[in-house]
Amino acid sequence: MAAALACGGAAAQAMPDMGKFLATGGVSQVEGAGGGGIVPWALISGYGTRDSWGANAHYTYLKTQDYKLTSYGVAMGIADRVEISLANQEFKGSLAPLDRLEIKQDIVGLKVKVAGDAVYEQDSWVPQIAVGAMYKKNKGIGGLGALGVTRVTQLGAKDDHGYDYYVAATKILFEQSLLLNATLRSTNANQMGLLGFGGDLRDSRRLMPEFSAAYLVTRKLAVGAEYRRKPHNLTVDDEKAYYDAFVAWFPTKNFSLTAAYTELGDITVFNPKKQHGVYLSVQAGF
Repeated sequence: MAAALACGGAAAQAMPDMGKFLATGGVSQVEGAGGGGIVPWALISGYGTRDSWGANAHYTYLKTQDYKLTSYGVAMGIADRVEISLANQEFKGSLAPLDRLEIKQDIVGLKVKVAGDAVYEQDSWVPQIAVGAMYKKNKGIGGLGALGVTRVTQLGAKDDHGYDYYVAATKILFEQSLLLNATLRSTNANQMGLLGFGGDLRDSRRLMPEFSAAYLVTRKLAVGAEYRRKPHNLTVDDEKAYYDAFVAWFPTKNFSLTAAYTELGDITVFNPKKQHGVYLSVQAGF
């Protein structure tokens, strides 16, 4: 009997406790990390406390006038300190000569909380701080074989894989119903890595600032905006900053829905049109 009780207790401890406040894990960022839609935050995915764990899966759909980006993946938060994420991105074109364009990319992410607590340290102005890394592997270019283009290096990129490193600082102000985030990313990725890493204009890493702000209209509904500066490494890609305005709904801790208006700027010189459109993301987990 004692052995059975001990085994039962161990199993209970192994189950996620879902003890964090609603929405404090953020949503799934388009590269798989916990945060906003386009910016990773210092918050850890899932609703597990420091004595537990949590996980979620996401599917994201982004449609502009001429392109479509989908992202799906999973993320796990351990002891509200470590986050591991896996994501796949698929980018497709719809306007000639890029109407058959298809690019896929795999992303593995790791994030570690190193200081502060965005929720429980309300009497301090010190934010929660996390450091993170993303390994990205571009899987080649489809649909342009007739033009002799099958790899991102043929567009001027120096490599088809690379790392992003970042530091994120997030502060939740419960009395003001505000979440504020600033992220500094070291990267040489072109369009998040969809067009490779480095290029004919420059190959060195650059520090790119990213910002998010969200207002909690109710306990289950948040509105906000984000900005993400991008490098410009390729002659064929006049890369510009990303930004969005979003609404996130958290009906339960097991489900969230995010909708946004997104501006992506120019994608390539072959289609010199500023791209903007809708962003929808569904997240389910515990």
